[in-house]
Amino acid sequence: MRLTKYTHACVRLEVDGAVLVIDPGVWSEPSALRGADAVLVTHEHTDHVDTLRLAGLGVPVYAPAGARIPDLDVHSVAPGQEFTAAGLRVRAFGGRHATIYGGQPDCPNLGYLVEERVYHPGDSVHRPGVPVETLLVPVQGSWLKTDEAIDFVRAVAPERAYGIHDAQVNDRGLHSLHGWLTEEAGDCYRWLTPGEAA
Repeated sequence: MRLTKYTHACVRLEVDGAVLVIDPGVWSEPSALRGADAVLVTHEHTDHVDTLRLAGLGVPVYAPAGARIPDLDVHSVAPGQEFTAAGLRVRAFGGRHATIYGGQPDCPNLGYLVEERVYHPGDSVHRPGVPVETLLVPVQGSWLKTDEAIDFVRAVAPERAYGIHDAQVNDRGLHSLHGWLTEEAGDCYRWLTPGEAA
């Protein structure tokens, strides 16, 4: 499986010619969607779903049941559901977006485990409770503290972890965040720059 990180939370997975893209938001590069067979959206926020780009793409788009994504026809997914997207097995975990303040925002959010190998949690640090080879770990968000990201990696204990959800941090801040994760979460953590593959 080839994993390519794009800006912010967007990740492209390629397996035997199949292309699955997760969370292509308004900050991600359009090239992430080139040749996509299906798209997974973790939740309705625009940094995770660019409806204008996806509306004309002509591929299946999967999103949490109850997500408010206007002008886009999506396949609704419930927590615990297993399905196939781009010919790849996907399991959905979680259910709600992490709280920022005062109970807000409160929208559906799913984490997706693809092929029992790669886990993308969206805007949460929901632990799937199953073995994960590759964990995509949010490194910054108004809903996230650094210690929560570190604890997330430690608790899931993946073979490898790559940082996502990082577009609102300058280079100095990214250096600090990645330093903490590298030092405290163990040797499995690595940051991929946008366009870099693993």
